[in-house]
Amino acid sequence: MEISIFEIMNIIGLVAFAITGSLKAIEAKLDLLGITVLGTMTALGGGITRDLLVNQIPNALKSISDMSFAILGVWLALIIYKIFGLDIKNKYIILIPDAIGLSAFTTTGAIIAYNSDVSFFGIIILATLTGVGGGIISDILLGKVPSVLRDDFYASCAIIGAISFYIVILSGFSLAVASFVCSVVVLMVRIVAIMYDWKLPRFE
Repeated sequence: MEISIFEIMNIIGLVAFAITGSLKAIEAKLDLLGITVLGTMTALGGGITRDLLVNQIPNALKSISDMSFAILGVWLALIIYKIFGLDIKNKYIILIPDAIGLSAFTTTGAIIAYNSDVSFFGIIILATLTGVGGGIISDILLGKVPSVLRDDFYASCAIIGAISFYIVILSGFSLAVASFVCSVVVLMVRIVAIMYDWKLPRFE
């Protein structure tokens, strides 16, 4: 069966998000069940929440592959931790696959939002929620203020991508073109944000 580039990006995202969530759980000294729950929810939580909001059975509950790749990410995180410790969590080897996942997830959310006939704001909310919702859920489970709300230019990348998606659709281009533009914009903005350590201003 032929696999598209977008599907490969989605797989990379599932694994990378699961690794990130699992390393958070290890850092918080959770047990194996806690690590598995946090890892899989980081990978799948945004998509599950999005599907519930558009009144669909979550794809993660229908597809064997999504959960399988998320669990693979959990086990890879355990191996990575044993070899490298937690120092790898903020390294490019994790951050770049995570950026690819953010791109793929945001685009998936935008497509589903568009097909669900929601408004401009609905597209932005559902696309962003798909991209960052799992991370928000994992932070809440750990009793933390979600990192996307306080110290990283992350959710902003998804918002910018969703807006670009809507603009392309509004300009009369096809859904395929809008999806391509969204994925590229999110990926490029996130990589630049990582390289230059972008952060939104705080007010004290």
